[in-house]
Amino acid sequence: MALGEILDRTAELYRTHFLLFAGISAIFAGIMLAVQLLYLRSLISLGYPNLMAHWQWGTASIAVLEALAILMLAGLSIAAINRAVAWVYLEKSATIRDAARSVLPRLRTYLWLMTITAFRAWTPFAALYVGFIGIAFTVLPHDFMTNPAAMQHAAHQDPTAVAAAGIGMLILLPFFFLALLYGVWMSLRYSLAVPACVVEDLSASGAIKRSVVLSLGSRGRIFVLGLLVYAVRMLLGILFGFPMIALAFKHPGQPLPLVWMIMAQIGGFVTSTLIGPIYSTGLTLFYYDQRIRKEGFDIEWMMQAAGLVPRPELPAPEHS
Repeated sequence: MALGEILDRTAELYRTHFLLFAGISAIFAGIMLAVQLLYLRSLISLGYPNLMAHWQWGTASIAVLEALAILMLAGLSIAAINRAVAWVYLEKSATIRDAARSVLPRLRTYLWLMTITAFRAWTPFAALYVGFIGIAFTVLPHDFMTNPAAMQHAAHQDPTAVAAAGIGMLILLPFFFLALLYGVWMSLRYSLAVPACVVEDLSASGAIKRSVVLSLGSRGRIFVLGLLVYAVRMLLGILFGFPMIALAFKHPGQPLPLVWMIMAQIGGFVTSTLIGPIYSTGLTLFYYDQRIRKEGFDIEWMMQAAGLVPRPELPAPEHS
């Protein structure tokens, strides 16, 4: 299929199986919401909005752990939806419960796969992020994270420190851009690893090697799919986050009310539930399309359907 056909097929599958895909996504998005609410609770325990200065590094570390947890949960959601799409694609019945449970037997493999791919793709970006935070904590006023008005008046209090921080960030900016390009490119190489791992029951290393081969020749199209999904997610994020954006502009330098932050997280839950399945569905279709292009999977499947060759052992839904 051409890119337009894959996008049309993705939209068709999502529309006709909306409750299935959105239901699977809602399970993992709900867990993500719980993680984010726990993060907000930790901020309250630390005295938000007047956090103690010596907890700056602790707050930053908790934010990183939260991001890692969300990344893992998003990956598990992708794996579960990949399984459901594979069942639908191969004309098998699928339920929310079966798809969610399907990730449990190989949970360690999926988590390890996501850890490896994330580490290989985004380590340079993460290292620069640590450098960026280190510059901020070293040069800027020591309470810039704990005092909402610190940054607002920092230029008047210590213009040299603000200038030094700005110069340091400008120096890092080109490296951030290069690290971003590297991360995107490596992510495209590994984009079909989860579908391959799910459908073919491969090991993490085997799925990565499989993805590198299968994705070759289709990475530009996968990038366009990701870009479109990201654009839609951004639009919904702006829609749900507009009240917070307006409040921040109306009261610059003031801490956001906790209730607004909770509402923003709920908006993120809705966005993840609605948008998450689109990318997962598209990736699974790209996976099968690449197998058809490179391996003649459609002919192989027709021969299997006709009983000419044995069918592969694709895990079937467990009905109880």
